[in-house]
Parts: sequence; structure tokens; C-alpha cells
Amino acid sequence: MSLFIDTSALLAVLNRNDPNHHRVQELWGQLLRAGEDLVCTNYVVLETVSLVQKCLGLEAVRALHTDLVPMLRIIWIDEATHEIAVNTLLAAGRRGLSLVDCTSFVVMRRLGLKEVLALDRDFARQGFRCRP
Repeated sequence: MSLFIDTSALLAVLNRNDPNHHRVQELWGQLLRAGEDLVCTNYVVLETVSLVQKCLGLEAVRALHTDLVPMLRIIWIDEATHEIAVNTLLAAGRRGLSLVDCTSFVVMRRLGLKEVLALDRDFARQGFRCRP
């Protein structure tokens, strides 16, 4: 089974002070042991690096890069996918929705993914099953 991984989940795995840390870290371990296909985009990685560097520092960025990213199948966003995501964002008309999330929605639909490891309610609003 393939499961999309969102920034919110990666942050929770890395940040011991996150209220969801233990729950998400446990699920992360289960997914790895089961050999699940963990899918992500380069946009999610970029967003995560930015947030981790700002909030947790460079050692946490190193941990992300060496411990978590190698476990992910990264989908690289091309110009056409970016344009569809921008149009999705503009059509939604909601300030709180991010371009990175819209890009994730486009990729998930293209790949036929139904589940996401995310703490972000926007995925559920788009009809995806959120774990945990």
C-alpha cells in the first residue's frame, strides 16, 4: 500500500515537544516495518526543511535529511503539476490553504492515493483518509 506523507507528520516525528509526536512516531515505525510505500513531494520536503530549520535548528534538518527523507519516494513537481496546484489554490478561495497542500492533492489524485499521514484537516476536506 502507498501512503502520502505530509509536512505536519514529518514535523511531529522530529519535534519531541509536538503533542502528536509519540503517536505519529509510533505509526511511522509501523509503516517502515511493514515496508509501506511512503510517498512525498519535493515541495513537502522543501516546506519541511524550512519549518524545521526555523523552529528546531540545523541538527533537526540533518536528522530529516539523513533519517526520514531516505525512507520516502519523492515525486518531483513539474511545471504542469505546479500550474494545476496554483489553479486549485485560487479556485478554493481560502487564505489558510497552502500551495504545497494543493500540490499534494494533485499528486495524490494522479497516483490514486487515498490515505495520508497528516495532522492537517485540509486533506480530510479533500476526501482523503488521514492517519493517525
